[in-house]
Amino acid sequence: MEMAVSGALRADLARSVEGSRVLVVGAGGIGCELLKNLVLTGFTQLHVIDLDTIDVSNLNRQFLFQKKHVGRSGGVMMERCTIRNTPSEPIHCIVWAKYLFNQLFGEEDADQEVSPDTADPEASWDPTEAAERAKASNEDGDIKRVSTKVWAREISYNPMKLFNKLFKDDIRYLLTMDKLWRKRTPPVPLDWASLQGGDSSEQKKDSAPVGLKDQQVLDVAGYAELFSRSVRTLWGQLKEKGENSSLVWDKDEPPAMDFVTSAANLRMHIFSMNMKSHFDIKSMAGNIIPAIATTNAIISGLIVLEGLKILSGDLEQCRTGYLSKQPNPRKKLLVPCVLDRPNPDCYVCASRPEVTVKLNVHNVTVQSLQDKIIKEKFGMVAPDVQIEDGKGTILISSEAGETDANNNRKLSEFGIRNNTRLQADDFLQDYTLLINVLHSEDLEKDVEFEVVGDAPEKAPQQAPEEASTSIANGSDDGAQPSTSTAPEQDDVLFVDSEEEVPSSSSSSGNADVNMETTTLKRKLSDDDVVSSKKKRLDPADDDVIPLD
Repeated sequence: MEMAVSGALRADLARSVEGSRVLVVGAGGIGCELLKNLVLTGFTQLHVIDLDTIDVSNLNRQFLFQKKHVGRSGGVMMERCTIRNTPSEPIHCIVWAKYLFNQLFGEEDADQEVSPDTADPEASWDPTEAAERAKASNEDGDIKRVSTKVWAREISYNPMKLFNKLFKDDIRYLLTMDKLWRKRTPPVPLDWASLQGGDSSEQKKDSAPVGLKDQQVLDVAGYAELFSRSVRTLWGQLKEKGENSSLVWDKDEPPAMDFVTSAANLRMHIFSMNMKSHFDIKSMAGNIIPAIATTNAIISGLIVLEGLKILSGDLEQCRTGYLSKQPNPRKKLLVPCVLDRPNPDCYVCASRPEVTVKLNVHNVTVQSLQDKIIKEKFGMVAPDVQIEDGKGTILISSEAGETDANNNRKLSEFGIRNNTRLQADDFLQDYTLLINVLHSEDLEKDVEFEVVGDAPEKAPQQAPEEASTSIANGSDDGAQPSTSTAPEQDDVLFVDSEEEVPSSSSSSGNADVNMETTTLKRKLSDDDVVSSKKKRLDPADDDVIPLD
């Protein structure tokens, strides 16, 4: 492939890369970086699955897409409903305020408009006014919409009128959508005039600033005043730039930051959230995009490098890489961990999947067994379940209506009791699972069933050397070093660390087995422990990347 980096791979690996077929599921932030890396590495047969369409807010990090690719889908529109109509987190209000800045002062973008156009018959909270607008639109043969930015210019960005539109009229319009507030706390509109009333001594006491200026949280009236000042300043900047000019939001520009801080906090108050300081909002509004884009680039690069190891047949050299937020004591960010070995008794991928489920056969119905256990817990789509009673009694059928009469009957009515075995088959997934029923009458309240373990019997024994190679990912810096005994001949430069911690996944997964088989194992001597660990490499041979 012409775009590939020629000569970077040895000839046989380059041929394997070119002949490989790669399926990439998802073309989002990591997916875009990954596709770029795959193409540059030389992969030519790429297949991409992504059920979402492109949103303009994705373009900062999904660089394969441009504005002309922006489309709409249910998933994207649901996200915008969150930002525009039903915010539940402060970040939603902050993003809304940044979009509002662009709608009022920046370049117009339909995908970032958060305040409805004026004179829109669909965006009025007053039924009488809406009817009049619709009538006038029908008479003229077209809907008379005036963009919010044009309207703001016409009123010379009057702060009071802007405030009442954004925080009173638009909120009243949202309240007309009854279905949105059936399970949510409805927003409470603000009115400019009510906030300009006289301040009582108690209100002044409650609103007294505390701490450094940027870390103070004002009251609602304070943010209304800040909103007014910032709007006047920004309007002045627009007039200085001339007709049809626009501004670009910058977190380091005080008027722009004041506008976002005040607008976001007013919206937080309307939607019953705790307001944030100028410092907090600046950190959230200004630092989201760089962190996401940089992390995506690092992770996607590591994915491709591990893929090259697989194509080279070096499966033993594959590693799980952890990227820490902060360097560890040795000033390292990337730490490799040996891959966990597959559990041969896993009820998903074992050669004969089997699992034990604890439940009360006198309480659990066939319907619950099908919906909550077999479908929801074990991921089957169209299961057929039979009782291993020597008769092959069909309990659940994937054929519509064939066993509906069983749905409301208890499991005990079919002779199911302690140690009964069920066989569940999902032919759509070519998956068979044996279920051992463990009858219990002492389950906790509101607990209908429990999965006892991945396997009903005992997990496989592991040699001490193998058990010590798994690494935990729970240290303060987010990762732990590999204790692999494999030779250090990695083509990838990974950052290593000094600490040696056994794998939490291995220890927790075999805890019950270890207790049951204590008498079959001997205690490791000090010599055994030392010999099972990888020796620290000399500094000269240490394949690490220092972050000085």
